[in-house]
Amino acid sequence: MYAKLSRYIFAVCLFLAFALFACRGPSIDSSALAQKTIRVGYFPNITHSQVILGLSRGDFQSALGKDVTIQATLFNAGPSIIEALFAGQIDLAYIGPNPAINGYVRSRGQALRIVAGATSGGAAFAIRSEAHIQTPADLDGKRLASPQLGNTQDVALRNYIISQGLKTREQGGMVEIIPTENPQILNLFLQGQIDGAWVPEPWASRLVVEGKGKFFLDERDLWPQGDFVTAHVIVRTPFLKQHADKVKAWLTAHVTVTQWEIEHPVAAQELLNREIEKAVGKKLRSEVLALAWSHLRPTWDPISASLVRAAEAAYHAGFLKEKPDLRGIYDLTLLNEILQSKGQPVVH
Repeated sequence: MYAKLSRYIFAVCLFLAFALFACRGPSIDSSALAQKTIRVGYFPNITHSQVILGLSRGDFQSALGKDVTIQATLFNAGPSIIEALFAGQIDLAYIGPNPAINGYVRSRGQALRIVAGATSGGAAFAIRSEAHIQTPADLDGKRLASPQLGNTQDVALRNYIISQGLKTREQGGMVEIIPTENPQILNLFLQGQIDGAWVPEPWASRLVVEGKGKFFLDERDLWPQGDFVTAHVIVRTPFLKQHADKVKAWLTAHVTVTQWEIEHPVAAQELLNREIEKAVGKKLRSEVLALAWSHLRPTWDPISASLVRAAEAAYHAGFLKEKPDLRGIYDLTLLNEILQSKGQPVVH
């Protein structure tokens, strides 16, 4: 009798448990919700043209599908993006080489992967015409600016100073480098409070056209065939592993946009200018945009050989304690699958 009663009670409990589950419906956890969003970081610079154009044209949304939400965030410079990536706030970003190297090294190769290139060239050292700078030696005692401490242009400037036998104030020398945001650099330049700045486009051209400065050095002159990576696409490693389909969709659109802007430079510049106006509240002057565009080349090639030199520059500038082992920083599998499907040469 007791056995029958026990079986009856068990059956009732089991029925109630199923009934309660049915009423609640399927559970939804945070990881399932996260799969429907891709969080992207970038700068309102023309060196990040693909993400700006692709978001405006809808290429990325079409590639990802209407069920995926793109959460895009503007940043001023690469180190800020790396911190956001470390905090799990960014899944994919357009960024310069040195912050990517720093993020890879700091995380012991775990935090990120470079999955595509974005821009070659597009950075320059501009000086005030009244600064009396004719040769590298004249930089001694000058006040110079870069977008942010440890960002790609900051490292390039510090390495250049070292290569010319000069020292920054931190090293006991007389060259003062002031890391500050690009818009503030332009203001300081116009006010005569800095003598020059190493910045990405379009800021370099704005210093020349609007600030009535001049180019002291086009960074392309420091690289073989003038080709070096200024921006590439990085992905948070866990996101790449868990959502390779979304990364591939994004890269498919990235290649499509790159092809379009190469084939339609005038239309690309016009659309880019409208989007930059939305982001920063002001359009670029036509002469600024044309000059800046002439200094760069949109690409999906990560130009990996230049990354090694960038790492060496960061080491010599004191941002890395030792020369890093960058094997593993690239994962170009998805990009090369896309390029092969389009009849394009693969990249390395």
